[in-house]
Amino acid sequence: MSNFISAVKTFAADENGVTAIEYGLIAALIGVVVAGTAETLGTRLADLFTTIKDKLPAAS
Repeated sequence: MSNFISAVKTFAADENGVTAIEYGLIAALIGVVVAGTAETLGTRLADLFTTIKDKLPAAS
């Protein structure tokens, strides 16, 4: 029984798992920000190219 209690105490004191979870959350947040930025930037670029296309004379 003391081996089990010792293992539980060691597991509770180990902070490597907590650090990995924190890094995972930070990476997920960065991914969300990058995806949102890419979507906004893509929409603005599409609008810009449409505006440029509309201002160019039609090729005959």
